Amino acid sequence: MVVNSDKLLVQMRRGSIEYCVLALLETEDRYGFDITRELASAGGLVTSEGTVYPLLTRLRNDGLVDTYWKDSTEGPQRRYYRITKVGRQALESFISQWKPFRDAVDAILARRG
Repeated sequence: MVVNSDKLLVQMRRGSIEYCVLALLETEDRYGFDITRELASAGGLVTSEGTVYPLLTRLRNDGLVDTYWKDSTEGPQRRYYRITKVGRQALESFISQWKPFRDAVDAILARRG
C-alpha cells in the first residue's frame, strides 16, 4: 500500500487549522485574505482562500469568532474577524491538549532508527 502524502497532510491540517486561525485572531483582528496569507506563509498550512472562508463561516456559526466591516484604503470594505470569549476558551482547551499529544507523538517517532 502506498500512502498518499498529500492526503496525509490534508488530514493533519483538518484537525488543527481552526485553532491556528483562532491563535492568529488572538493577537489581532484580521480579514480573510490576511488570514490566508499568514497561514500560507507558515509552512503552507493552507493553499487558497477557498479553504479559509468556509472555515471562518463555521467558526462564526459556532460562536468562536464574530465579524465587523471596516473601510479599506485599497478598495471595498473588508469583513474583519475577531475571536470571542468562547473562541479564547476553545483555543486554551486545544493548547492544553495539543502539547501532551504532540509530545507523545514526538516520543514515539523518536524511537525510530
